[in-house]
Amino acid sequence: MEPTSGGTTSAARAAEVLLEFGRRSSALGVSEIARSTGISKAVAHRILTTFVECGLLLYEPETRRYLLGPAAATLGARALDVSPLRRMAREALVELQRATGETATVTGRLPGGRVYLDQVESTQEIKMTVELGRRFELHSGSSGRIILAHLSEAEQEDLLSRPLPRLTDSTIIDPDALRAALHRARERGVCRSTGERQEGAGSIAAPVFGADGAVIGSVSVCGPSYRMTEEACDRHEDALRDAAQRVSRALGHRSAVSAK
Repeated sequence: MEPTSGGTTSAARAAEVLLEFGRRSSALGVSEIARSTGISKAVAHRILTTFVECGLLLYEPETRRYLLGPAAATLGARALDVSPLRRMAREALVELQRATGETATVTGRLPGGRVYLDQVESTQEIKMTVELGRRFELHSGSSGRIILAHLSEAEQEDLLSRPLPRLTDSTIIDPDALRAALHRARERGVCRSTGERQEGAGSIAAPVFGADGAVIGSVSVCGPSYRMTEEACDRHEDALRDAAQRVSRALGHRSAVSAK
């Protein structure tokens, strides 16, 4: 049976509340949820109570705050297990890590953001690792910006019209500067970043496309910024492009991106 518009709205509100926990790294209270989602405290409280009953959230009486529960962890783990992008990228990540000596990652696109789905860590003593399953912004770091660079102009402008959080002193938050960075990334087919999302980290990323030609994620190489120099990124570009194109082809894309 097709849902009514009221049912659809209720489901959307509930989904937005749950997704808000994926955007934060700390427990949240009713007021914070209501403020960030734009729904009333009464509605937010009802939704939160239902999620607690289902095990998707836990409630801390001492702080009157909520955090993700065991059922949410089960869903997250299952989502990683069945992700076609993660599955198709695994072998390419292993080979990319071997070719570069640095950590190789695959990122999936989310509405207005992205999430790391998998990584093959560097074998070097000092290395970079990423947090799987956590939502990150698109404007900061190479993995996100290369995805943003391949979205439509309307989608890009929608993001640029909103306040962009500064994560480090190197994060690009000026809309004009970001537009220029997006243009360079799209023209070159790869994106580079140094210290934009995390101090002391450097990375280079290439886009992954689905069967319909739309960008669905990215593959990256990341490491300490003192190793991820311009010269090192130059050396890694061919292996990175090959890995991203290989994953795209495995997902049904038949016109892999190449540098212009």
